[in-house]
Amino acid sequence: MRTTLTLDDDLAGLLKQRAREQGIPFKEAVNRTIRAGLGQASKPARGRTPPKTIPHSFGFRPGVDLDKLGQLVDELEAEGYAAKAKGSHDSPRRQRSRTRA
Repeated sequence: MRTTLTLDDDLAGLLKQRAREQGIPFKEAVNRTIRAGLGQASKPARGRTPPKTIPHSFGFRPGVDLDKLGQLVDELEAEGYAAKAKGSHDSPRRQRSRTRA
């Protein structure tokens, strides 16, 4: 629907700035802002489909607890820091045996 609006200068400036920042036309910035103000920002625009999520297997071996990967990273960083503090150039992981029981 085509209509004419009279916007305050400061509001028009803010909308133009938002349109530039988001790389969208001024008209779309105005529409998004009005939708957000009306509480309908989450509704998709007509003709647009939501993005698809494509699952991917990262190939983790059975038994690897994916919830503890952050803990593993912390431990590796601590070991690396300790190795640098001792003046060693080899990482502690390389010094350990690769065989597991």
